[in-house]
Amino acid sequence: MIVETLMIQKLKAKWGIESTRRVLLILLIFSLTGIGILLIKNPVFHLLGVNPEASLWLKIPVAVLVYQVLLLIVGALFGEFRFFWEKEKRLGRLLMRPFLRS
Repeated sequence: MIVETLMIQKLKAKWGIESTRRVLLILLIFSLTGIGILLIKNPVFHLLGVNPEASLWLKIPVAVLVYQVLLLIVGALFGEFRFFWEKEKRLGRLLMRPFLRS
């Protein structure tokens, strides 16, 4: 039996999830995506023409975009696409807020 820690209880409340197993699956997806980005970042940068001498102002947004796409792919493979898609949409709205103010 899985022991439910205070951290897992907080994540369940924050994410609106009732299952401890689902929280652990989502944490696994975040972990696999983190490992995956380390493996694919350089080939993707090469494919996009981003060289190692490029400015951080270019490399960081590209890396974040690749991570977000990979997170959706890995989430979909584990049946959690909807959870991660909702998080992506919220993040997008948050990032666009300063540009949409009139």
